[in-house]
Amino acid sequence: MANCIRQAKAALRSNMKTKLQNLTDQDRRVQSQIVTDKALSCPEYESSKRVSVFLSMESEINTERIVAHLLDTHRECFVPYYKGPVMKMLKLNSMEDLWNLPETKWHIKQPSDDKGRDDALETGGLDLMFMPGVAFSSEGARCGHGRGYYDNYLRQCREKGFKPFTIGLAYLEQICESVPVSDDDVKIDKVLYSSAEEIQRASSS
Repeated sequence: MANCIRQAKAALRSNMKTKLQNLTDQDRRVQSQIVTDKALSCPEYESSKRVSVFLSMESEINTERIVAHLLDTHRECFVPYYKGPVMKMLKLNSMEDLWNLPETKWHIKQPSDDKGRDDALETGGLDLMFMPGVAFSSEGARCGHGRGYYDNYLRQCREKGFKPFTIGLAYLEQICESVPVSDDDVKIDKVLYSSAEEIQRASSS
């Protein structure tokens, strides 16, 4: 059974990679705008003070406006820091801080190390996490890139007594009727994406 799920996930990732490569710059821009508007207006975001957000790759919903809004509204903004098999959420101080972050070999910005930055798990946890993924179901099943960073991090949160609300940010093309999951995969609370009608209206306006 486990091997079947791994194979199904690998096939889904391959299929999704092709779909996302076929998105135009306008597709990405329009959908990122719609999804960001939804994120900034959802009640879970409005009530949150400590928020983590992924720093997006080209194949992901652009999160720069979310980061800017967090900082402009004087909330605590945390971003991923990857080292080996471990992911931490470290505090981002300003947009200038963001622009000065180095890039990894995957072209993702992240702090160069974990020194001198607040670690979310050690300083009060998180109210909300914006989560990336390869594919999602509208009910909250999620397929990531296969390294388990976010599933492991959410388990660490639970072990420390924190239960952040989780929101996936997705292109419409990433929404699937079903997503293969294993017992180790953590279901997320909400998935935000654009409808075909919203995309059409935004593209023609």
